[in-house]
Amino acid sequence: MTLAAMAPYKRVPPPLPLRLFFATMLAALGPVYWMLQRFKLEGRMFAGMRKRQLTELKTKNPFKGYEPTEHDVFVVTYVKSGTNWMMQLAHQLLFHGRGEFDHIHSVVAWPDTALMGPMVNYAIPVRDPRVWQASPEGKRVIKTHFRWEDVPYSPKAKYIIVIRDPKDVFVSSYHFFVKDGPFRSTRMSPAALLEIFLSDQFFMGGSWAAATAAYWAQRDKPNVLICSFKEMRRDLEASVRRVAAFLGVEESPEIIGTVVERSSFAYMKTIDDKFSTGKFLALSEPAPMMRKGSEGGSSEMLTPAQARRIDEYFMAELKRLGSDFPYEEFCRVSPGVRASAA
Repeated sequence: MTLAAMAPYKRVPPPLPLRLFFATMLAALGPVYWMLQRFKLEGRMFAGMRKRQLTELKTKNPFKGYEPTEHDVFVVTYVKSGTNWMMQLAHQLLFHGRGEFDHIHSVVAWPDTALMGPMVNYAIPVRDPRVWQASPEGKRVIKTHFRWEDVPYSPKAKYIIVIRDPKDVFVSSYHFFVKDGPFRSTRMSPAALLEIFLSDQFFMGGSWAAATAAYWAQRDKPNVLICSFKEMRRDLEASVRRVAAFLGVEESPEIIGTVVERSSFAYMKTIDDKFSTGKFLALSEPAPMMRKGSEGGSSEMLTPAQARRIDEYFMAELKRLGSDFPYEEFCRVSPGVRASAA
């Protein structure tokens, strides 16, 4: 049975009153942030947000009680690290280049949303079997931004981890969460966000270094594949073939060619609405998911000094954590930063 022949999952937005309330709360962030910033207390606000996230995750992890199976392909990433790109690539491979959907989260589970209040019905539930039952490969994709220790592990399942240069992660995060996103009312400057990003209090994932070190430590597991955003950008076809081999999908010219085309930035930009949050929560248009999809383009926002600071900070953090993550292989190290800093 094909996915088209099955009743599709219907994503249900919150009722209008709840969306109005949510929009009001986001608008109120502006004056609250301004007041806290005036008294140099904004750091406490974000530290409190992160603490609540971790507490809630510990007590209400949506993966609790879920045992991964041979049908599961987890796409595990730090935020703004090519998540939608890999979801599209993997989903298309599992459907041999013919994966159709009205929205990516009608076919890709995202259990994290159970901790996001009114977004609870944003994605198909992780226990809904209809996608893997329709897949020619008998598999489906599950997305998560959780830390590795909070993701359920089973040798039966597959895990794809994408790691991106933190400088590019930062720039993409600023545009998506602040400039055009839910924190826009704060009018936070890139410099202010950078202070939060260079800490373990970043409100969308905590420390990039800690997450990356934990992901990298899984690389020798036979059912874990670590992909570089940089390499995906430089040679998409090679990346598609690598993921196909990992998933056991036939690498026929037809399948590979179609998946490469459907996973290209140019193609995905034309279907941005199928990846966007739309007006699921907010009443205004959200930031585009496919903004630039670039690698090494952080200079559009960061000064050379800021770029060096990010590299030096995370290289030092990885060293402090005892990680042998090869920073220079995955990231463009800024001029003036010595490799020995790692």
